[in-house]
Amino acid sequence: MAGNPMNIPAVSIAAAKAALIEQFADPVLRRRASMLWGTRGVGKSSIVRQVARHYQVPLVDLRLTTIEPVDIRGAIYADDVLGKTVWFPPEFLPSQDEPAGILFLDELTAADQRLQISAYSLILDRRVGHYELPDGWQVIAAGNASFHGAVSHDMGTALADRMFHFNVQTVIDAFLDYALAHNFAPEVMAYLKVRPDKLDDTQSQLAQDHLVGASPRGWEDVSNVLSSHLAEETKRTFVQGRIGAANAAEFFGVLRELRASTDVLQLIKSRRVKETLALLPRTLDGLYGMIYGLLAVLTDAPTVTRALEIIEELPEIESTARLPLYEAQTLAMELLMQKALGSGLEAAILESPSYRRYTEQRERHST
Repeated sequence: MAGNPMNIPAVSIAAAKAALIEQFADPVLRRRASMLWGTRGVGKSSIVRQVARHYQVPLVDLRLTTIEPVDIRGAIYADDVLGKTVWFPPEFLPSQDEPAGILFLDELTAADQRLQISAYSLILDRRVGHYELPDGWQVIAAGNASFHGAVSHDMGTALADRMFHFNVQTVIDAFLDYALAHNFAPEVMAYLKVRPDKLDDTQSQLAQDHLVGASPRGWEDVSNVLSSHLAEETKRTFVQGRIGAANAAEFFGVLRELRASTDVLQLIKSRRVKETLALLPRTLDGLYGMIYGLLAVLTDAPTVTRALEIIEELPEIESTARLPLYEAQTLAMELLMQKALGSGLEAAILESPSYRRYTEQRERHST
């Protein structure tokens, strides 16, 4: 593949996952392989595992860059009784005793071309040598195109014509949903909310011929570094080594502002309206830093109730900067409800006077 010939629309990782779940449910469509194209760290491998967990079926995950062609085709031996050579299929391929599951061929386009021939047999014919894939198994492959900046071998049109293709791209909202569900460091979520272009800088990285750049997987590692007990200077070293010097410099610059603008724990403890207003942030970075910081400390019903009271006060912030206060309030309410539902704290929201006043105001504005 030369240039960028991907003539299919981009989809989010969440949309690709939903499509694969529906495909598996259809016994006819399940027999046709699907191919996930996308940059590193976008979550291709993750959603395949999630589809298998959704149906509670086995997953055979083959990282094709780590195996040899004989590993798929199997070993050959001489059968004296039959008077011919016979192939022994590898033990990791599904047996007929496993009627349904997912066979995941990861890094398909980066694999040695001799290995691809064996992998293509599984995709095209659902068999290799004398081995045949059981009918209930779905084949999903994943890889990068050459324009993604990864090692990639061309895929012929004959093979491409035998698959469904998904052009998976990073979408900030889907990433932030994932980050919230997995308790990412609030500083990472706040930073990417304001600077979504920093989620994946593959194209800039390639243009500048840089080895290291930012990616969704990289930001997850950054979150783990920030949540660790490493010394501050050591954290900086690890972050630089994960997303690159320029990205790290900008991130730490914003991080200083986030940490200086609002003390979330002090905000939770404040009770008087004037005291709360005095502690609220006056910058865009600080505003989103406070929102994600509040989400990080929601552990019980009293904290949820207090967080709702704080969010109710957001439109009262006085700042020389033009802040999207009502939009931030709406986002905060939605995220808080999402977090509460996942933590079994939704009753604290529904019983909150602040939340009732917020919903009544929304209803008045919508009529």
